[in-house]
Parts: sequence; structure tokens; C-alpha cells
Amino acid sequence: MEKELPPLTSYSEDQRQKAKIKYRLIAPYLNHEKSLKTIVEESGISKRTLQYWINKYHQSGLKGLIRKNRTDSGSFKVEDAVLEEIKKLILNCKGNSVTSIHRKICEICKEKNWIQPSYYQVYAISKSLSPGLKKLAYEGKKEYQNHFDLIHRREANYPNEIWQADHTLLDIVVLNEKGKPERPWLTIILDDYSRAVAGYFLTFQAPSAIQTSLVLHQAIWKKSNPDWPICGIPEKFYTDHGSDFTSNHLEQVTIDLKINLIFSTVGVPRGRGKIERFFLTVNQLFLQDLPGYLGNPNSTSLLTFKELDEKLANFIIYNYHHRVHGTTKKEPILAWNDSGFLPNMPDNLESLDLLLLNVAKPRKVHSDGIHFQGLRYTNTNLAAYVGETVIIRYDPRDIAEVRVFYQDKYLCTAISPEISDYTVDLKDIVSARNKIRNELKKQLSSRKMFMAS
Repeated sequence: MEKELPPLTSYSEDQRQKAKIKYRLIAPYLNHEKSLKTIVEESGISKRTLQYWINKYHQSGLKGLIRKNRTDSGSFKVEDAVLEEIKKLILNCKGNSVTSIHRKICEICKEKNWIQPSYYQVYAISKSLSPGLKKLAYEGKKEYQNHFDLIHRREANYPNEIWQADHTLLDIVVLNEKGKPERPWLTIILDDYSRAVAGYFLTFQAPSAIQTSLVLHQAIWKKSNPDWPICGIPEKFYTDHGSDFTSNHLEQVTIDLKINLIFSTVGVPRGRGKIERFFLTVNQLFLQDLPGYLGNPNSTSLLTFKELDEKLANFIIYNYHHRVHGTTKKEPILAWNDSGFLPNMPDNLESLDLLLLNVAKPRKVHSDGIHFQGLRYTNTNLAAYVGETVIIRYDPRDIAEVRVFYQDKYLCTAISPEISDYTVDLKDIVSARNKIRNELKKQLSSRKMFMAS
């Protein structure tokens, strides 16, 4: 039995990108778009090598395409300037063959005294560019939207076949961590077949791929609440708001888990009617009865962010999931569990690590652990890294633990001893800290007034 490979976070970004290039080469065969013979003729790569890559991908996903030694170093490597010129030629020269692009870039390299790339490198770079990007460059925004957004007009035939993600600014004002009134955003992932909610995320930040990644992490993995069983790996995932950095990690995870990831254009409503209906349900059956609802200007008290989060979770799990849906004529929870459905799960939680939020600044390992947000995180593996800088990833909804990475590789999971038995939201810590700071300011102000008198 073949040894299980480590998660994607155990490999460098460069290794993952090279594996993605291999995937792009075999993807037409995996998607039944081209024969293996055609790919051999177009790429010049041997049939045996392609079959090896296909088998490794079937066995282990994107991880199977990562070369474990460095004998392939430089096989796809070209200078940054050459790489940009190749991409520019590909996107600006519609209909030109790889042979033609290769000839043109070689002429440019001769003029600028650059190292000329091989045909194979040009081909690999061409295949690494997404079909959506090429469609947008060659045929414009309208054709791009029509081609890629129409995919999800059809109905899903079973649970977890299609998941959709979208965002909305809620029609309610709540108190943020500073005690100020503010409208929160809701990001939701909905199962297309059952209309059940697989994951959600409340935040005061504008929509981005970071929120989408965090919700997907929650949606795929098993929930701590047994009354919320929706989980598993979807076959297709339809989402918006992809930024260059986070979307790249999101794409790597979805390739590894064999999810067909499709990004749509911001502001295009095509295919989102089901989520829009869910947002309407949240507005009519949940928000309208709460203090701070925009349609009720007479509200005197406001909920805290945490109170709204708890109430929303309760509404989704115990109300919405058990209401008969107007279109499906079934309760979402029953439709998702239809016919004894068994979700396809990742092998372990580490498979989803790339979806977790990155801290903007590196953290230093101290003799007593890693310090973050006034908490201390420890793990015996950190002893050998005292004085070194590391990157931590964490879920802001539960920072009892953080995942630690050193030089782009997973090192360990560090635990905060003070809160290891609890689920602690980052916003709770910020709110508590602001509350203490305000109390100290009041005490200081009172003392000054007393001394002045």
C-alpha cells in the first residue's frame, strides 16, 4: 500500500505551481476533451509520462503531481521577463499555435539577449493559463460571461454536486468590536440540490476570496454541532471575488480535492437566484424581528456581533433547514440526506490548511512559544526554532490553535494553553481588549477630574 502523501502545505509554492502546470497538461484528458494521443502530439511529452501523471493524480490529487526530488528543477523555469512576454504573446495573438508563439518569443529573446525557452516550456506556460482568461482576452467580457456563467443554470441532480458561494450586506446594524454600530456582511455557501447551507461567515470586511476560503474550509469539514451534518467535497464550486493571492491557494486546494472551481464576474446575477432567495428568506424570517433592522428605525438597543452570529446559526440549523422549501418542496436537511447520501470527505483536516487566513506579518518564535493577540501558543516542535520567524494560519472564529509554517512548509499546530478547552472568536478578544482600554480611560479621566477639584 502506497504511503499517504503529506498535505499541500508541506510543499513550497513553487512546487505547487509546477504541479498545477502538469495538471493543466492532463486536464483535457481527465475532462474527456482530448485523447492521450492528441496531447502527446501537441506537447511532445511521452505517453508513458502522461499516463504516470494521470495515475498519480487519480491516486493523490495535486499532491501526486509534485516532484519529490530536485532533478526536475528548471524544467519549466524561464526568466520573469521572458515569462511575461510569453503570456503577452499568448493572450494577444488569438489563434496562433504554440509553435508560432515559440518562434516569436525566440526572436524577441535574440534581440534582447535573453535565454530562449524551449517549445515544451512555452507549451506548459500556455496550458497553465486558465481557459477563462483566454476567453476573456480573445472574445471579450460578454462572451466570457456567457460561456462560463451559463454552466450553472441547470439543476443539480444530487447533494454536493454543485455548491454556490455569494455575499450580501445585511439589512441590520449591530455593535462592532469597538462598540460602534455597523452593518455586517454575510458570506454563504449553499448546496444547489437541497438548498441546505454548507457554511457561512459574518464579518464587517468587504467581500473577498479570503472570506470565501474560510467558509469553504468550514463547509467541507465536519461540524462540531451534530445537528448540522452538511459537509463533504463538492464536485463543482461556483464563486465570486477571487483575488490573485488567495484565489491561487483556493485553486490549488480545489484541484487537489478534484473540485471543478469556477469563478464568476462580480455583479453578474446569472445563476445566483437560489442564493438570492436564501438572502430574502434571511431578511424576511430572521432579521425583521431583530433590534437594529433597517426597516425598523425605532430600535433602541442593538445586538452585539456575537449575539447576531449565534442567532443566525440557530436560525439556519433549527429553522431554515427544517422549513419546506418553496421550489424543492422538501426540507433542506432531508433533501441533503436523501437516499442515505454519504459525503465524500478529505483524508484529514490538513488537506484544507491552504484555505486558512494568513497573518500579514511573520511571527517570531520565543522561548515560551509564539505570541499572537495577547495569547501564547506552544508546541514541542517549536523548541528547535526559537528566534526564527514563522508564518501562522488560523481560523478567526476559533483561535484556540494556530497552524505554524516555516519556510513555506507546515511545521506544527500550536495550542494556546489558556483557552485550549474553549472556542474563542478573534472578535471576542478584540472586543474585550477595547472594553478594558475604555474602562481604564474612564478611570484615568475620573482621577484627573478629582485631582483638579
